[in-house]
Amino acid sequence: MFGNMADMMGLMGKMKDLQARMKEAQDQLSGLVETAESGGGMVKATVNGQKSLIGLEIDQDLINPDDKEMLQDLIVAAVNKALETIEPKIKEHLQKATNGLLPNIPGLDLSGLMK
Repeated sequence: MFGNMADMMGLMGKMKDLQARMKEAQDQLSGLVETAESGGGMVKATVNGQKSLIGLEIDQDLINPDDKEMLQDLIVAAVNKALETIEPKIKEHLQKATNGLLPNIPGLDLSGLMK
């Protein structure tokens, strides 16, 4: 009985370590940055690892009130591409931050803890 209790306490300690490391890793995600473009570089969107849009550049030639829809589409495309390309960097960062704290369980995705 005492063996199980000691195992349980050890596991609880590991969970506390994991939570602390995850918090630290999440705080560091703002330092991960990815820029993507659309329209042949006429629109550039920059996102960080916390999935926030932190920069948007629009070529002057695109700013035309008569063609607002195309500009909107290009902005959406650039932002979505940047978010898509930063996703693997986020996963890699979180895996490195929690390396050794959890057994390697195939399919375990810690990105759900990011909310």
